[in-house]
Amino acid sequence: MELALTWLLIIAFIIIMYILLDGFTLGVGLLFPLIKEDSERDIMVTTVLPVWDGNETWLVFAGAALYGAFPLAFSTLFPIWYIPLMLLIFGLLLRGIAFEFRLKAHETRRLWDWCLFGGSLMAVIAQGLVIGSFVSGFQFNPATGEAIREQWFSGFGLFCALALIIAYGLLGSARLIKKTSGSLQTKFYKISAKLQWLLMLAVIVVGVYSPQSSKLQMRYWFDLQHSAFILVFLIIMAFLFAIHALAIKNRFENLPFASLIIIFILAYLALVTSNLPYLVPNQITFMQAKADDGALLFMLVGAAILIPVLLFYTAYAYKIFGGKTNEKISY
Repeated sequence: MELALTWLLIIAFIIIMYILLDGFTLGVGLLFPLIKEDSERDIMVTTVLPVWDGNETWLVFAGAALYGAFPLAFSTLFPIWYIPLMLLIFGLLLRGIAFEFRLKAHETRRLWDWCLFGGSLMAVIAQGLVIGSFVSGFQFNPATGEAIREQWFSGFGLFCALALIIAYGLLGSARLIKKTSGSLQTKFYKISAKLQWLLMLAVIVVGVYSPQSSKLQMRYWFDLQHSAFILVFLIIMAFLFAIHALAIKNRFENLPFASLIIIFILAYLALVTSNLPYLVPNQITFMQAKADDGALLFMLVGAAILIPVLLFYTAYAYKIFGGKTNEKISY
């Protein structure tokens, strides 16, 4: 059990690293339609160009780790999510192409700007559909025992996609507040001031819906045994939203991004812990889905080497390219 739990924690850590690091880069792309000047869009792109491709390494790592450590969960979930995952990959590819082509484009600059926005939008919608289906749980064909593949698409999944668009957009705006100055920074303060209330509403709706979608979550959220934990969680979330609102109002540069990071982490922990011990909601636990202990131990050696390297590279890249960005990159 110790090895399986270790890998569960490793995969959870890898996923949240991807969400936080690539979340704001996706958010930057989502904000493109709100910024009209080409020079300001160039600065927005410059803030993420040095780090965006490294951020996606965490996504690849998460998929490989799930495949190796919990093959039963992988083989159950990925056929259900085949379409949204293909949409995610296509969106990330389109975003990557747009990043490079728009640097040299002149007559077609606007086309690549829309491709950057469209690729980011597709990737975020795909992630929202995956989250929505995971929160709602899965149904299986009683005759064959196979999961019904069409359930990746639902009204709640679309709402989760909308909520994630708001969340990533706000995270991207907070990052750009840190990285820009002057009139462009002022625009992002105004954008954040509006998006923060929409995100709060979305979090409330998802939080209310989630327990009702699953008996496991219903028992977890409303059991008196967990009432103190839930109350503390809600107080902290309200406090963090209040901090973010005050930071935006008082024009603090670093606090909005920091408070959103903690909000994302808490929301992620709530989603993960409310479904434990299941990897496939109400169907397959992480112990049922785990690979052989020998395989888990063998992979753990690789993870012990790769994760510190990724963390060092990430920290070094963000340190080197820290500070304000007021000019576009030119090759």
